[in-house]
Amino acid sequence: MNQIVPAGKRQVTELAAPETQDFVTMFIEGQLFGIPVLTVQDVLGPQKITRIPLAPREVAGSLNLRGRIVTAIDVRLRLGLPKRAEEKKGMSVVVDQSGELYSLMVDSVGEVLSLPAAKFERNPPTLDPHWREFSIGIYRLEGKLLVVLDVGKLLDFTRNE
Repeated sequence: MNQIVPAGKRQVTELAAPETQDFVTMFIEGQLFGIPVLTVQDVLGPQKITRIPLAPREVAGSLNLRGRIVTAIDVRLRLGLPKRAEEKKGMSVVVDQSGELYSLMVDSVGEVLSLPAAKFERNPPTLDPHWREFSIGIYRLEGKLLVVLDVGKLLDFTRNE
């Protein structure tokens, strides 16, 4: 719907577009997940990761990204899924959380989807309870379900599980 909005002496046409949200999509064990695009700093291919002694099992280790130390999180393990086979190379989505960089290790990275906010739904009761802990909701897409991950909760290792 177009409407004319007075702006001083001239007329400005303002488009009332539906509000959308943009997500970087990723696949883990064949399931489509998404995180808000504004949290993403970088997308990486396979990286050399140094194991961190005594770290939680979901912390794969650390890597060096252009001189910055980045903590690598195995999202599969965080979501209660089996570890990826060694021969299968994954990808990483680098996110900034409170000034610290984290590498979210996933099977593959998809595309950026711009989705209407009105289509966002709360987590259904049928969603895996472990996934529900880390999800803020879903989008029902054609033939698939996009689970939107809460990056803050995913990286919060102080919570009791």
